[in-house]
Amino acid sequence: MMRNTMMASVAAMMAAAPAMAQTEVEFWHAFTGRLGELVAEQVETFNNAQSDYVVTATHKGNYSETLNAGIAAFRAGEQPDILMVFEVGTATMMAAKGAIKPVYEVMADAGADFDPDGFIGSVKGYYTTADGQMLSMPFNSSTPVLWVNRDALEAAQIDPDVDLSTWEQVGEVLDTLKASGNDCPLVTAWQSWIHLENLSAYHNVPFATEANGFAGLDTELSLNGPVQAKHIGTMGQWAKDGKFIYTGKRNEGGANFRSGECALFTESSAGYAGIKSEATFDFEVRPLPYWSDVEGAPQNTIIGGASLWVMAGQSDEEYKGVATFLNFLSSPEIQAKWHQDTGYLPITQAAADLTREQGFYEANPGTDIAVTQMTAKEPTENSKGLRLGSFDQIRGIIDEELEAVWAGDKDAQAALDSAKARGDELLRRFEQANR
Repeated sequence: MMRNTMMASVAAMMAAAPAMAQTEVEFWHAFTGRLGELVAEQVETFNNAQSDYVVTATHKGNYSETLNAGIAAFRAGEQPDILMVFEVGTATMMAAKGAIKPVYEVMADAGADFDPDGFIGSVKGYYTTADGQMLSMPFNSSTPVLWVNRDALEAAQIDPDVDLSTWEQVGEVLDTLKASGNDCPLVTAWQSWIHLENLSAYHNVPFATEANGFAGLDTELSLNGPVQAKHIGTMGQWAKDGKFIYTGKRNEGGANFRSGECALFTESSAGYAGIKSEATFDFEVRPLPYWSDVEGAPQNTIIGGASLWVMAGQSDEEYKGVATFLNFLSSPEIQAKWHQDTGYLPITQAAADLTREQGFYEANPGTDIAVTQMTAKEPTENSKGLRLGSFDQIRGIIDEELEAVWAGDKDAQAALDSAKARGDELLRRFEQANR
C-alpha cells in the first residue's frame, strides 16, 4: 500500500504538466534479470505519469559491452540520449571530447529544478568536477559488503552471530568451516573492485598516485603496497587450503552463494535483490571486514555501479525530456523505492531519510550497512574513489594476475608488481592520447 501511494503521488505530480506531442528519449543500459525488471518498471512509471515524453530502454549487454556500444554508436552518429556507464569508465567518458553533454548543462538549459548538493557526497564526488559540477547522474551506486549464510555457520557449529568485523576473525571462521567439511567457506564477486580497489580505500592507502587519478593524468598505480600484498597473499593461501573458492572475475560466485553452497560471500550491496528473491536459507549482511593492524582502518569503502551520461548531438526537446526523466529518477520517492528493492545506495540524502522514516531499515536489519560504511567518515584522497584512464583494461590485467595467485602460479607481491607495471603502460598511453 505504501509504495502504491508513493507511485500514485509521483504520477499525479507529473501528470499536472501540460500535454504535448511526445518526444522519444532513448536510454541504453546494462541490466538483466531482476534489475532489468526494476529498470523497466521505472521507465513504465515515468511514461505513464506524463504525456510529453516517452523513454525507450534497451539492454546493450554487460557494462563493458554497453560502453563499447555507446562509443560505436556515437562514431556512427546513432548515439542514444542516455548511456549507462560503469564507474571505471568515468575517465574515458570525461576524455571523450564532444561526445557528452554534462548533466549540469542539461539541467540548466532545461530550466530544471536540480540541486546537486542533495546527493550523498561520497556518491556525488565520483561524478563531478573539482568545483562540484555534475558530469553524469549517479544511478546505481553500490559498495561491497559481506554476505553471511547463517545456516551454513550453524551447520559447522559456529555461532551465526560470530564477530566477522576483521579479516583475522574471518580467517578463524574459515578454518572451522573447512574442518567441518564445508566445500565453499568463502567466495567473492568482482575481485579487483572488492579485494584491491575497496581494500585500499577502506585501509586509507593509495591505489594510485595523484589522488587515485583525480588530480591528474600522470598517475601511476600503487596497488602493490604492503597492505595489498598482505591481503592478496592471505587470500592466496586460503585458496590453496580450499577455504576461498575462486569462481570467476565478475559475479559468477553469486549463484554459488544464492544456492546455499557457500558460507561467506564478498559482493556488492546490490546483491540484495537477487539474494532476497532466490535464497532459501537464513542470510544477513555484515560490513566488509578490515585488517585490525592497519592504523586508521576502517576508513570508508568506495562505490561501484554506474552513472547515466547524456550524449551530445540531440535536439533541445530531447534534452528537456532527459532532464525531466533524470529528475524523476532522483526524486525521493523513486530513489527510495529503488534503494529498497535493489540494495543499491540511496543516491540522495532525502531518499535515505525517507527510507528510514518508512521503517525499511528497522524491518530489514543490515540494509543500512552500506550507507553507514560509505558515510561514517569523511573521504580522504585515498578513499574518494578512482578516476583512471583505460581502467576497464587495467582491471582485466589485475584479474589475470590475481588468477595466477589463486592458482598458486605467482606469489602476491610478484603478481601485484606485474599488475602495476602492465597497468602503468596503459595509463601512459591514455595520458599521451588525452593531453
